Amino acid sequence: MYKAIIFDLDGTLLDTSPDICKTVNEALAHFGCPPITLEQTIKFIGNGAKKLIERAVPPEFSRHTQEIYLLYLKLFAACDNNLTSLYDGEKQFLERLSSGDIKTAIVTNKPDDATKNVCKKYLGDFRFDYIIGQKVGAPLKPDPSATLALMDSWGVMPSECVFVGDGETDVMTAKNAGTDCISVLWGYRPQSALKEVGADVFALNYTDLSNMIFKV
Repeated sequence: MYKAIIFDLDGTLLDTSPDICKTVNEALAHFGCPPITLEQTIKFIGNGAKKLIERAVPPEFSRHTQEIYLLYLKLFAACDNNLTSLYDGEKQFLERLSSGDIKTAIVTNKPDDATKNVCKKYLGDFRFDYIIGQKVGAPLKPDPSATLALMDSWGVMPSECVFVGDGETDVMTAKNAGTDCISVLWGYRPQSALKEVGADVFALNYTDLSNMIFKV
């Protein structure tokens, strides 16, 4: 059994895409940009808020990209997250995980203040030893710095840790940190895209993930 699990957030622990889409479109509308669809939002998620906005802003509005990004950060920090939800079977999995001795953390490219807000609302009943979002000056995934620092603070070897996420950056983070990786298929990336960056262990749902983690 693993001694530590590090989770991605968006598309792994929470389906935040509707709230992200809503907030991006609020920021875009302020500058007269056309809205993006939920499908586009899901495609654009994964490499941090700045890259999300860069992808969402049409070329003809690119001169406003930085302003839109800053407005998005402000709006997202204040978002009520009412459109966000957990995934099927997740509550039971997290309850079991919270009652055990496995160290847990969330490492996400989502802005840190927005991360803390949404985690407090939807994941506050479960134990996570650390929650780390995007901070100014700190490298984003797939840089392994946060993952390596967590393992060091826990006294856990890479072979004793697994990274659980739905995206390519999660697979690459695990590789860069030397940990195992479980790629979940209920998130925002297709299996084919995950395989392209080397993913080879997949969980179809939270029951599947539970069996892998607890070796049922």
